[in-house]
Amino acid sequence: MKMTSQVISALADIVIHAQDRAHTIPKLTDQYPQMSIADAYAVQDELQRRWVERGDRVMGYKAGLTSKAKMQQMGVHVPSFGILTNAMSRPENGVINIGELVHPRVEAEIAFILRSELRGPDCTIEQVIEATDFIIPAVEVIDSRYEKFKFDLTSVIADNGSSSRFVVGGRPRDVNDLDLRTIGVVIEKNGEIQAVGASAAVLDHPANAIVMLVQHLASRDQVLPAGSFVMTGGITEAIPVEKGDNVLARFQEMGSVSFRFV
Repeated sequence: MKMTSQVISALADIVIHAQDRAHTIPKLTDQYPQMSIADAYAVQDELQRRWVERGDRVMGYKAGLTSKAKMQQMGVHVPSFGILTNAMSRPENGVINIGELVHPRVEAEIAFILRSELRGPDCTIEQVIEATDFIIPAVEVIDSRYEKFKFDLTSVIADNGSSSRFVVGGRPRDVNDLDLRTIGVVIEKNGEIQAVGASAAVLDHPANAIVMLVQHLASRDQVLPAGSFVMTGGITEAIPVEKGDNVLARFQEMGSVSFRFV
């Protein structure tokens, strides 16, 4: 049974308080085991409404669970999606206040900026490439608010896919100038290599994350607008970070992204 708007609003209260005040909460499904994926996205809708109401601007979306290993672990066949706002953005070579976060981890991703709208349900990789203005390196700081970083798919969607911060750097590249399946990535912490990967780790081709995002939006009678910024999911595993850590992600033929935690 679909949750009432009152329950959705109450769940959004819990999540946004944890996000704003950097504290942990139990999984939402502990109290509401009947909560569905649709209910979880309804909580996201309410979060978005509140962010916009307080002056934040929606920039686009993020995809999560985009590796086959993560999908198998969670028992799902499609990624989860979250909303990105300007309030989550931090500058290249800047600092991130770790006191504003609960369980921060970093992962390297390829971001797409769209020049034209995409709509489903029959979106293809070729249409994504045609609609893309450019791609650019990014690092996402994920931060689940759930106790001990333990959650299920429904709860993580309601927590906006663990979104918290992101940093864009390197240099923009024409999507047609690179083989998007073979971009190598190295992520370092305090000068030591933590993880390496190739962009094919994201659904065999990172544009597939956008195909699935467009299909998801179509199922909700929505489109992916022109100008959207989309982070396509972690190429590497998520690396835990602490106060004082310096993060550097190097992207083959795309430059690097760096910042530190204070």
